Amino acid sequence: MSTLKKTLVGLMAAATTSVVLGAAHGNAPEAGTVKYTGPAMDLSKHQPEFRIGFLGDEAAQDVLTRNSCLKPYIEAAYGVPAKLFTFEDYAGNMQAMLGGNLDYTWYGSSGYAGMELEKPGFVIPVLTRMQPTGDMGYYSVMIARKDSGIKTLADAKGKRLGFADPNSTSGYLIPSIELPATKEVNGPLENYFSSTEFSGGHSGVVLAVLNGDIDVGFNWVSGVGEWSEGYTSGNLRKMVDAGQLNMDDIVQVWSSNLIPNGPIAMPAKWSDGTPATEGHKVMQGMKAWIHKNDPKCSENVANGIVKSWMPVDKSFYDSIIKARKAKIEAKKGG
Repeated sequence: MSTLKKTLVGLMAAATTSVVLGAAHGNAPEAGTVKYTGPAMDLSKHQPEFRIGFLGDEAAQDVLTRNSCLKPYIEAAYGVPAKLFTFEDYAGNMQAMLGGNLDYTWYGSSGYAGMELEKPGFVIPVLTRMQPTGDMGYYSVMIARKDSGIKTLADAKGKRLGFADPNSTSGYLIPSIELPATKEVNGPLENYFSSTEFSGGHSGVVLAVLNGDIDVGFNWVSGVGEWSEGYTSGNLRKMVDAGQLNMDDIVQVWSSNLIPNGPIAMPAKWSDGTPATEGHKVMQGMKAWIHKNDPKCSENVANGIVKSWMPVDKSFYDSIIKARKAKIEAKKGG
């Protein structure tokens, strides 16, 4: 299926879901949330709705349920109905954003870098999260089943390797660059592992490892906090909180260097061509307000605990943009 077709399918399927959510909740905040009194603007002057996109990293209903608390806050902050869209993969979401069909997505660093390389300045990094330790990054980790006997990278030689998504930073870009340079691998991944494949997002990697479909695979974690809890945040933490993973069933085999936290990104302009600078500032203020006044919602949206949400710009991702560009050029050259 082509990227464009996947995008259209994702938009149509998600639109149906968003209508159901709207009918159930209306424009009023859900029970358990706090009345919003943070920064606001009248987006109706520029477009009739605010469109929120989510990466294809877990089951659509799980995404929508976990992030449902965000909808009434968006509507209160921007004064228009909010619609939530899910996608089968990262590429569908990215093309929807570049096509002017989304107003908000939390991307990984590589996903944002890919859009910046394809359409410079069209998408703006607005803010990112700070870990409880004050770090502004996270880690790619390789995991294996605890009973597999794989404890080190050396043990993983000749095993089946799973990536998350071609546009994932931690699930593909960074390990595909850092692993070949390790003393154990010291060369192409295809020469070290018996096979490499994409397993359908980060949750897909975990399930593939647990089911024995692959031996090792990549995921993203904050790298701080308790292992038994899946660290303070990340996909493993999300799955533990949802009752989908017991950390005693897996082991961490390898960890990357620190990766810049991915951005919550928005278009540079609204649908009518007006610069969206005011909307970016409202988003920064709204996120800070939610973090302070509704920490449970903030934790749900962040996939775990964060210290704060910090404003960022393109310069924060220059290293990832360069890495992705080099990867693209190397592939063309090969």
